[in-house]
Amino acid sequence: MKFVRLMPNLATVFVAGLLLKQPLLLAGEKRPAGRDIYRQQCASCHGRNGQGVEGKYDSALHGDRSLESLIRYVQRNMPEDDPDKCVGEDAAAVSRYIYDAFYSREARLRNNPPRVELVRLTNRQYVNTVADLLKHFTGSDAPIKEERGLRATYYNAKDFNRDRRVIERVDRQIDFDYGEGTPDTEHFPTNQFSMQWRGSLIAEETGDYEFILKTPNGARLWVNDDQEPLIDAWVASGELTEHKATLRLLGGRVYPLRVNYFKFKDREAAISLQWKPPHGARQPIPARNLAPANTTPTFVLSTPFPPDDSSVGYERGVAVSRAWDEATTQAAIETANHVVKNLDRLSRSKPEDTNRQAKVESFCAEFVAAAFRRPLTEDQRRTVVSSQFKPGAAVEDGAKRVVLLALKSPHFLYLGLDNRKPDDFEVAARLSFGLWDSLPDSELLKRATAGELRTRPQITAQAQRLLGDPRARAKLQYFFHHWLQMSHVDDLAKDDKLFPGFTPAIIADLRTSLNVFLEDVAWNEASDYRKLLLADHLFVNQRLAQFYGLEFPQDAAADDFVKMTLDAKERSGVLTHPYLLAAFSYQKFTSPIHRGVFLTRNIVGRALKPPPMAVAFIDTDFAPNLTMREKVAELTRPQACQSCHSVINPLGFSLEHYDAVGRFRTSDNEKPINAVSDFTTDDGQTIRLAGARDVAEFATASEQAQNGFIEQLFHQVVKQPMLAYGFDVKQRLRLSFIASDFNIQKLLVEIATISALHGVEKPMAQRQ
Repeated sequence: MKFVRLMPNLATVFVAGLLLKQPLLLAGEKRPAGRDIYRQQCASCHGRNGQGVEGKYDSALHGDRSLESLIRYVQRNMPEDDPDKCVGEDAAAVSRYIYDAFYSREARLRNNPPRVELVRLTNRQYVNTVADLLKHFTGSDAPIKEERGLRATYYNAKDFNRDRRVIERVDRQIDFDYGEGTPDTEHFPTNQFSMQWRGSLIAEETGDYEFILKTPNGARLWVNDDQEPLIDAWVASGELTEHKATLRLLGGRVYPLRVNYFKFKDREAAISLQWKPPHGARQPIPARNLAPANTTPTFVLSTPFPPDDSSVGYERGVAVSRAWDEATTQAAIETANHVVKNLDRLSRSKPEDTNRQAKVESFCAEFVAAAFRRPLTEDQRRTVVSSQFKPGAAVEDGAKRVVLLALKSPHFLYLGLDNRKPDDFEVAARLSFGLWDSLPDSELLKRATAGELRTRPQITAQAQRLLGDPRARAKLQYFFHHWLQMSHVDDLAKDDKLFPGFTPAIIADLRTSLNVFLEDVAWNEASDYRKLLLADHLFVNQRLAQFYGLEFPQDAAADDFVKMTLDAKERSGVLTHPYLLAAFSYQKFTSPIHRGVFLTRNIVGRALKPPPMAVAFIDTDFAPNLTMREKVAELTRPQACQSCHSVINPLGFSLEHYDAVGRFRTSDNEKPINAVSDFTTDDGQTIRLAGARDVAEFATASEQAQNGFIEQLFHQVVKQPMLAYGFDVKQRLRLSFIASDFNIQKLLVEIATISALHGVEKPMAQRQ
């Protein structure tokens, strides 16, 4: 695509215009210095030192524009109430002052040098760390292979007698209705039969999962617990009954699942295992979320925590409040109770063992070392472990005290606690928390113990290894949800008269479709960032295909998400994914403003200041024959709005070919769609955008957009200010990103490596 640059035909016209705008000076009168102009015309809105003024311009006057770009911006737009007041040499002078005093990165580094802050575990890091801390003693799970479904064993009797097994297979789902019959007449000569299903449940997002076991017969369901059933409906009612229970699960992990079922004297036979996941709709658990592989339980904390601080655009552990301290205490108690309940299993001991206390003490020492992410000193082992086991006291009490001490210790709760040169164990923790939001695994600790985390190649190799773990995929999905604002989507419901069939099930399918798309792009060999914006395909199941008018493959299962290539003129990556198009729309119609703000901040990478006043969009305020574009243009026409909406509107209008549920359209209110706009870039160039693909092509080639993506990913990985790692870190990351053909996985590795090496002496980092 060729962008159309709108330039004056004659340079002399431009120069003459500037000269005519110059304020006339009397003979001998000196032109005001940039600082004086700033204080006279700018400080009332931006503050004396560019810190911002509450109620006028809250944000600090910082940015990434070049000096030349800043001069052009001031020339065109400032002051907002009288743009012609500061032009020519005055605009250049005040821009130079602003740039050198507090706007540029150099100025910000000089005025307030950023540093790597002491931080506590974020909420996400805390629950993941505790889960993996206990998983350390129950065994790692084998990788989940591509096969989906559950291992099923069918018996032609009401009990599970091995001699009565008649069928063994993998069932894609548990969703059967036999009526008054049986699974088949060949293997089941009577109406007495039973089944067992075994395997794993794959949870995609963190949150509360509601499980529903629907049957008139006897059944039990176990999820993430080998001992206690989540649902016990073993006493059959004979009537089709729903049994429900809710369980909190961590996204990106697998959990053991099994179901026992029998039919004896009941007239009918049926069983359906359903769920309602976070952001999802109730449905039979899909095959894509089931696997026949065996797994071990994962401990998931239920203690609620106060929200993390997100004031800088990403969650970080800087706020230490009374509420947080109380939450960590309750979480430590919950974990200690779980340890005591499972003490013999965790310590590989038995109640009758004569050396049981020694085994428990050994387990506790290993537990504390794993929690502290490094070997214990003799003093720590004596203080935190050995001294907690009192002569004659119950071993369980000693173990409980150890767990409480460990989980309330600053060595567990804080990252980078020691103010010294990072050693191998600190490097290991930086890698694991960067890529997993959790503690190092045994391999990382082994490398740290051997002193093999001291060079860039060593650290990069381990970062690449960590990417192969499902926890890295979960961390990247967490970033994508933040980048695309999916975490803030609460209600996508639309007017059912205007959009019949846009049901909660469709909404849930769309979220899954977007998740599958993101995973497909990020975790294939190319892992190309540009495909996130330019891909011409969607993943749809049969239900989505019907709603969006696509021809679903006949050989695919109805709940499979199949990649379907579409017209490249109509679809362009995440920009046109129906989930996001619906998320940034109203219930009855589109919202170019919401869509434009999202594209401006998250795709194009430009900052927006808060609006001077909130103006609600009320459809009835406009003539009924206007298109949405015409309504928004009228609403944002005032000069006070244009400083932002001159950027927002062209981007938002580029998506007007998509209605409020993301279907492609050619008309609005019986008028042809006009998606063409002129968009002024940050450096003052004007390009023509005729649709979503134009925006995507502009963003993929834009240094500013690339930097925006890199910086957001850096913050999610490292949880620290980027500039604290070097003034040139963004530039270095962008150049390596370009050199890798925009490989997202390689960018992750490079970010993790930079973070791990921070503070390590240069010769150490370069030693081969």
